[in-house]
Amino acid sequence: MADTMRDIYRTCQRHMSRSQVREFAVIIPHMKNMLKSQILGRVEERLKKLGMSERRAGVLAAEQPDLLRGWRVKDALPRIDSLIQIAPVLETTPEYLAFGIENDARQSVPKISWVNAGAFGTAEAVVDISDAPRIEVAGLGDGEFYALDVQGDSMDRISPDGSTIVVNRKDTRLVQNACYIVLDGEGGATYKRYRQSPTRFEPVSTNASHEPIFPDNDNIPAIFGRVVLSILKM
Repeated sequence: MADTMRDIYRTCQRHMSRSQVREFAVIIPHMKNMLKSQILGRVEERLKKLGMSERRAGVLAAEQPDLLRGWRVKDALPRIDSLIQIAPVLETTPEYLAFGIENDARQSVPKISWVNAGAFGTAEAVVDISDAPRIEVAGLGDGEFYALDVQGDSMDRISPDGSTIVVNRKDTRLVQNACYIVLDGEGGATYKRYRQSPTRFEPVSTNASHEPIFPDNDNIPAIFGRVVLSILKM
Protein backbone atom coordinates (compact mmCIF):
# COMPACT_ATOMS: atom_id res chain seq x y z
CA MET A 1 0.00 0.00 0.00
CA ALA A 2 2.79 2.45 0.89
CA ASP A 3 4.57 1.64 -2.39
CA THR A 4 1.33 2.26 -4.27
CA MET A 5 0.88 5.64 -2.61
CA ARG A 6 4.45 6.64 -3.51
CA ASP A 7 3.88 5.63 -7.13
CA ILE A 8 0.71 7.72 -7.27
CA TYR A 9 2.58 10.71 -5.83
CA ARG A 10 5.47 10.41 -8.30
CA THR A 11 3.08 10.15 -11.25
CA CYS A 12 1.28 13.27 -10.12
CA GLN A 13 4.59 15.13 -9.80
CA ARG A 14 5.23 14.56 -13.49
CA HIS A 15 1.84 15.90 -14.56
CA MET A 16 1.00 18.67 -12.09
CA SER A 17 2.26 22.18 -11.36
CA ARG A 18 4.38 22.83 -8.27
CA SER A 19 1.47 24.38 -6.38
CA GLN A 20 -0.70 21.40 -7.21
CA VAL A 21 2.03 19.00 -6.10
CA ARG A 22 2.39 20.80 -2.77
CA GLU A 23 -1.37 20.52 -2.23
CA PHE A 24 -1.30 16.82 -3.14
CA ALA A 25 1.64 16.24 -0.76
CA VAL A 26 -0.66 17.36 2.06
CA ILE A 27 -3.45 15.05 0.91
CA ILE A 28 -1.27 11.89 0.76
CA PRO A 29 -0.52 11.73 4.54
CA HIS A 30 -4.18 12.47 5.22
CA MET A 31 -5.23 9.54 2.99
CA LYS A 32 -2.72 7.24 4.70
CA ASN A 33 -3.96 8.24 8.16
CA MET A 34 -7.55 7.73 7.08
CA LEU A 35 -6.81 4.25 5.71
CA LYS A 36 -4.89 3.33 8.84
CA SER A 37 -7.75 4.52 11.04
CA GLN A 38 -10.21 2.43 9.04
CA ILE A 39 -8.04 -0.70 9.31
CA LEU A 40 -7.60 -0.28 13.06
CA GLY A 41 -11.33 0.31 13.40
CA ARG A 42 -12.13 -2.98 11.67
CA VAL A 43 -9.55 -4.80 13.82
CA GLU A 44 -11.11 -3.31 16.97
CA GLU A 45 -14.56 -4.36 15.77
CA ARG A 46 -13.44 -7.99 15.39
CA LEU A 47 -11.66 -7.98 18.77
CA LYS A 48 -14.83 -6.80 20.50
CA LYS A 49 -16.94 -9.34 18.61
CA LEU A 50 -14.67 -12.17 19.77
CA GLY A 51 -14.08 -10.81 23.27
CA MET A 52 -10.33 -10.94 22.63
CA SER A 53 -7.58 -8.58 23.81
CA GLU A 54 -5.03 -6.98 21.47
CA ARG A 55 -2.26 -8.78 23.30
CA ARG A 56 -3.90 -12.19 22.90
CA ALA A 57 -4.55 -11.62 19.19
CA GLY A 58 -0.90 -10.63 18.61
CA VAL A 59 0.39 -13.71 20.43
CA LEU A 60 -1.89 -16.08 18.49
CA ALA A 61 -1.11 -14.47 15.13
CA ALA A 62 2.65 -13.99 15.33
CA GLU A 63 3.81 -14.53 18.92
CA GLN A 64 4.08 -10.74 19.18
CA PRO A 65 2.04 -9.39 22.12
CA ASP A 66 2.58 -5.78 20.99
CA LEU A 67 1.80 -6.35 17.30
CA LEU A 68 -1.43 -4.32 17.26
CA ARG A 69 -0.07 -1.67 19.60
CA GLY A 70 2.80 -1.21 17.15
CA TRP A 71 0.32 -0.55 14.34
CA ARG A 72 -1.15 2.35 16.32
CA VAL A 73 2.11 4.04 17.33
CA LYS A 74 4.06 3.63 14.08
CA ASP A 75 3.69 6.21 11.33
CA ALA A 76 2.94 3.58 8.70
CA LEU A 77 0.12 1.43 7.42
CA PRO A 78 -0.06 -2.16 8.74
CA ARG A 79 1.83 -4.51 6.41
CA ILE A 80 -0.31 -6.81 4.27
CA ASP A 81 1.61 -9.88 5.49
CA SER A 82 0.68 -8.92 9.06
CA LEU A 83 -2.97 -8.60 8.05
CA ILE A 84 -2.78 -12.07 6.47
CA GLN A 85 -1.35 -13.45 9.72
CA ILE A 86 -3.95 -11.95 12.01
CA ALA A 87 -7.08 -12.39 9.85
CA PRO A 88 -7.68 -16.07 10.83
CA VAL A 89 -7.29 -15.19 14.52
CA LEU A 90 -9.96 -12.51 14.10
CA GLU A 91 -12.10 -14.98 12.09
CA THR A 92 -12.20 -12.75 9.03
CA THR A 93 -10.24 -12.12 5.82
CA PRO A 94 -7.26 -9.85 5.01
CA GLU A 95 -9.45 -8.16 2.37
CA TYR A 96 -11.97 -7.18 5.02
CA LEU A 97 -9.33 -5.82 7.40
CA ALA A 98 -7.54 -3.86 4.67
CA PHE A 99 -10.43 -2.60 2.58
CA GLY A 100 -13.70 -3.59 4.29
CA ILE A 101 -14.47 -6.05 1.48
CA GLU A 102 -16.81 -8.88 2.47
CA ASN A 103 -16.20 -11.72 0.02
CA ASP A 104 -19.02 -13.92 1.27
CA ALA A 105 -21.99 -13.57 3.56
CA ARG A 106 -21.07 -14.72 7.06
CA GLN A 107 -23.22 -17.19 8.94
CA SER A 108 -23.55 -17.64 12.68
CA VAL A 109 -22.97 -21.32 13.47
CA PRO A 110 -23.75 -22.92 16.87
CA LYS A 111 -20.90 -24.82 18.49
CA ILE A 112 -22.09 -28.10 20.05
CA SER A 113 -20.40 -31.00 21.81
CA TRP A 114 -19.69 -34.52 20.63
CA VAL A 115 -22.46 -35.72 22.98
CA ASN A 116 -24.93 -33.41 21.22
CA ALA A 117 -23.78 -34.73 17.84
CA GLY A 118 -24.50 -38.30 18.89
CA ALA A 119 -27.90 -37.39 20.30
CA PHE A 120 -28.94 -35.86 16.96
CA GLY A 121 -28.85 -39.38 15.52
CA THR A 122 -31.87 -40.57 17.54
CA ALA A 123 -35.34 -39.56 16.41
CA GLU A 124 -36.65 -38.85 19.92
CA ALA A 125 -33.72 -36.65 20.99
CA VAL A 126 -34.12 -32.91 21.17
CA VAL A 127 -30.94 -30.91 21.72
CA ASP A 128 -31.37 -27.32 22.87
CA ILE A 129 -28.83 -25.14 21.06
CA SER A 130 -30.41 -21.80 21.97
CA ASP A 131 -27.68 -21.10 24.52
CA ALA A 132 -24.84 -22.66 22.53
CA PRO A 133 -21.82 -20.46 21.76
CA ARG A 134 -21.62 -19.40 18.13
CA ILE A 135 -18.90 -18.70 15.60
CA GLU A 136 -19.14 -16.67 12.40
CA VAL A 137 -18.08 -18.41 9.20
CA ALA A 138 -18.06 -17.19 5.59
CA GLY A 139 -18.74 -19.08 2.38
CA LEU A 140 -20.88 -21.95 3.69
CA GLY A 141 -23.89 -21.59 1.39
CA ASP A 142 -27.12 -23.47 2.06
CA GLY A 143 -27.38 -26.12 4.74
CA GLU A 144 -27.79 -26.75 8.46
CA PHE A 145 -24.41 -26.14 10.05
CA TYR A 146 -22.89 -26.99 13.41
CA ALA A 147 -19.38 -26.48 14.74
CA LEU A 148 -17.56 -28.99 16.94
CA ASP A 149 -14.19 -28.86 18.70
CA VAL A 150 -11.93 -31.74 17.68
CA GLN A 151 -10.69 -33.99 20.46
CA GLY A 152 -7.76 -36.35 19.98
CA ASP A 153 -5.39 -37.07 17.11
CA SER A 154 -7.32 -39.54 14.94
CA MET A 155 -7.76 -36.88 12.20
CA ASP A 156 -4.77 -34.68 12.97
CA ARG A 157 -3.46 -34.61 9.40
CA ILE A 158 -6.60 -32.61 8.53
CA SER A 159 -7.90 -31.31 11.86
CA PRO A 160 -5.44 -31.38 14.78
CA ASP A 161 -6.56 -31.77 18.38
CA GLY A 162 -8.16 -28.49 19.52
CA SER A 163 -9.18 -27.30 16.07
CA THR A 164 -12.80 -26.65 15.12
CA ILE A 165 -14.74 -28.31 12.33
CA VAL A 166 -17.98 -27.17 10.68
CA VAL A 167 -20.46 -29.87 9.71
CA ASN A 168 -23.39 -29.64 7.27
CA ARG A 169 -26.19 -31.67 8.89
CA LYS A 170 -28.14 -31.65 5.60
CA ASP A 171 -25.35 -33.33 3.61
CA THR A 172 -25.20 -37.03 4.42
CA ARG A 173 -24.58 -38.41 0.92
CA LEU A 174 -21.35 -40.41 1.00
CA VAL A 175 -18.64 -39.20 -1.38
CA GLN A 176 -15.24 -40.83 -1.82
CA ASN A 177 -12.55 -39.11 0.31
CA ALA A 178 -15.02 -36.74 1.98
CA CYS A 179 -15.08 -36.51 5.78
CA TYR A 180 -18.10 -37.15 8.00
CA ILE A 181 -19.33 -37.32 11.57
CA VAL A 182 -20.39 -40.95 11.98
CA LEU A 183 -22.88 -42.01 14.68
CA ASP A 184 -22.77 -45.31 16.55
CA GLY A 185 -26.49 -45.41 17.48
CA GLU A 186 -25.70 -45.31 21.20
CA GLY A 187 -25.14 -41.60 21.65
CA GLY A 188 -21.57 -41.61 20.37
CA ALA A 189 -20.02 -39.90 17.37
CA THR A 190 -16.68 -40.05 15.57
CA TYR A 191 -14.97 -38.02 12.84
CA LYS A 192 -13.60 -40.04 9.90
CA ARG A 193 -12.91 -40.02 6.14
CA TYR A 194 -15.06 -42.19 3.87
CA ARG A 195 -13.32 -44.59 1.46
CA GLN A 196 -14.50 -47.36 -0.85
CA SER A 197 -13.14 -50.77 -1.99
CA PRO A 198 -13.59 -51.88 0.71
CA THR A 199 -16.16 -49.56 2.32
CA ARG A 200 -14.68 -48.00 5.42
CA PHE A 201 -14.44 -44.89 7.57
CA GLU A 202 -10.77 -44.31 8.21
CA PRO A 203 -8.62 -42.06 10.39
CA VAL A 204 -6.25 -39.56 8.76
CA SER A 205 -3.65 -39.47 11.48
CA THR A 206 0.02 -39.36 12.34
CA ASN A 207 -0.81 -41.91 15.04
CA ALA A 208 -0.74 -45.39 13.49
CA SER A 209 -2.68 -46.93 16.40
CA HIS A 210 -6.00 -45.61 15.06
CA GLU A 211 -7.84 -48.14 12.89
CA PRO A 212 -10.54 -47.83 10.21
CA ILE A 213 -14.18 -48.72 10.84
CA PHE A 214 -15.38 -51.46 8.47
CA PRO A 215 -19.22 -51.66 8.43
CA ASP A 216 -20.55 -55.24 8.73
CA ASN A 217 -21.99 -56.41 5.41
CA ASP A 218 -21.80 -52.84 4.12
CA ASN A 219 -24.35 -51.82 6.77
CA ILE A 220 -23.51 -48.10 6.66
CA PRO A 221 -23.88 -46.38 10.06
CA ALA A 222 -25.97 -43.25 10.51
CA ILE A 223 -24.25 -40.08 9.30
CA PHE A 224 -24.62 -36.88 11.30
CA GLY A 225 -23.28 -34.73 8.47
CA ARG A 226 -20.40 -33.92 6.19
CA VAL A 227 -17.42 -31.92 7.46
CA VAL A 228 -17.10 -28.88 5.17
CA LEU A 229 -14.52 -26.78 6.99
CA SER A 230 -11.62 -27.23 9.40
CA ILE A 231 -10.50 -24.18 11.39
CA LEU A 232 -7.17 -24.04 13.18
CA LYS A 233 -6.11 -21.05 15.24
CA MET A 234 -2.38 -20.50 14.84
